[in-house]
Amino acid sequence: MYESPPKKISCPTCSKETQWDPANAFRPFCSDRCRTIDLGGWFLEQNAIPCEPDTSELDA
Repeated sequence: MYESPPKKISCPTCSKETQWDPANAFRPFCSDRCRTIDLGGWFLEQNAIPCEPDTSELDA
């Protein structure tokens, strides 16, 4: 049976081309270093998911 080659993606941190493959334990990142840099951005609140502020407590 024919297997398709692993999909190539760009690392979100450094833009290096990497494979989206179960053998890549750091996917979607290319390395542990890039994964750690991204995680640090979340801890420092440089990364965020946009949302509406919760005003339910202010209404009471």
